Amino acid sequence: MILLQLSAGQGPAECGKAVALALNLVDQQAKAIGAEFTVLAQEMHEHKGCMKSVLLQLSSDAKALAEYWHGPQLWVCQSPFRAKHRRKNWFFSGSMAEIDEVAMASDIRYQTCRASGAGGQHVNTTDSAVRATHIASGLSVRVESERSQHANKRVAKALLLQKLAAQADAEEMARDKARWQQHQALQRGNPKNTFKGNQFSPTVPFNIGALHDN
Repeated sequence: MILLQLSAGQGPAECGKAVALALNLVDQQAKAIGAEFTVLAQEMHEHKGCMKSVLLQLSSDAKALAEYWHGPQLWVCQSPFRAKHRRKNWFFSGSMAEIDEVAMASDIRYQTCRASGAGGQHVNTTDSAVRATHIASGLSVRVESERSQHANKRVAKALLLQKLAAQADAEEMARDKARWQQHQALQRGNPKNTFKGNQFSPTVPFNIGALHDN
């Protein structure tokens, strides 16, 4: 399993716009190489058309694509929201994880529970929410965003695996933040990739041709 999270950190709406544009570009790039990805979770920015973060699950043939997006990213563009704003550099980040799904998932316990919040009769009468707990570590996540128990279980599993991978990374390198908290700690500085203008054009495009040659 390959997971990729794009995050605007605590940046303004422009950084959230960059994440939304990046997601659209990932979609185009994935289609170009015949790879698949699923949006597992997303946090929308309060400004329309902007995203604080998005978590993607990619097919195994998209590893090179995920690696392309791993690290600090920079969008250079006049603010689309503040015409006279002088700042043109908007940072966001990407973080990938390649997870041994079979090995890590063998120690996960699932519990169903009644979903809460808005949703009408379906929410009130169906135990569609799912809590996934990693028995060895005690880490757990609860998901009720999807309509079916099966879909919530799938998302809960992916989120928990991401959380476990983040914990392992933190133990190996204390400087790394857990990926599920990454939107709180966006790395700025030397960007791995730079995108320019309203067209979000990468200065160094993802090399699809080289991928097909391998």
